[in-house]
Amino acid sequence: MCLYLPQHYGVAEQADVMACLGNAPRAAQDQMVLIVDDEPTVRMLVTEVLEDLGYTAIEATDIPAGLKVLQSGCRVDLLVNDVGLPGGMNGRQMADAGRVSRPDLKVRFITGYAGNAVVGNGHLDPRMSLLTKPFVMEALATRIRDLIAGP
Repeated sequence: MCLYLPQHYGVAEQADVMACLGNAPRAAQDQMVLIVDDEPTVRMLVTEVLEDLGYTAIEATDIPAGLKVLQSGCRVDLLVNDVGLPGGMNGRQMADAGRVSRPDLKVRFITGYAGNAVVGNGHLDPRMSLLTKPFVMEALATRIRDLIAGP
């Protein structure tokens, strides 16, 4: 089998993620976001974007680490977590467990799977929302700000 790909002559354009965030909403003072994702690249990129927008970001690599933060006295304005997390619980179950001690916790799920299959046919609490991967960082920033500022 042969695979033919087009060749590009010239300088490759590099997308500057941070330049795209020029119009993204900035965080209010002292807003804290917990990011739980088992993929280091996704976690690092989301953390970097949020910190550039003025949020304080706490990273957790797995469900036990995320739950430890949620069960502590640490302020958390929003939980951003992957739905497909390993370790016996999925991200939705982790969010529900975190809401036992923090009933008003706002949650932004991120997933590479079909939304309805992940969150129970679209039945989410008003303080929960879903964003499917891949996503534009400006969209993530806008939706996070709207969720934190919302009712």
